[in-house]
Amino acid sequence: MTEVELVATALAAGAAPGLTGSGRGAVHDLYAALREAVRRRLAESGGNGVGVGGGYGVRVLDAYETDPDVWRTRLLQVLTAAGVETDEESLAAARAVLRAERRTGHITVDADGTTGVLLETDS
Repeated sequence: MTEVELVATALAAGAAPGLTGSGRGAVHDLYAALREAVRRRLAESGGNGVGVGGGYGVRVLDAYETDPDVWRTRLLQVLTAAGVETDEESLAAARAVLRAERRTGHITVDADGTTGVLLETDS
């Protein structure tokens, strides 16, 4: 998994419905920090000449939150163009979201560009 894919997977995991209890609060707080770091990076990339302008990149980020399957490819493109793979703040926040999300009993799956969350249930 590349650094850009790591960020996209963490964004999808943090926005996923179904998290409950105290784990939800921890993941939500970490997700909010990740989302803000990525938003800043996308906004800062507006003048880099690669056509992802801050407004467009942020709109893709917002759309990805509502439908990750549809917007994943476009998000990967804007994250790459914005240089997220070198943004330590975004990478650290993404790793923190995924660690917290694993501790809540959810498993993130990323196969062939599809991201989902499997919920562990008590039998």
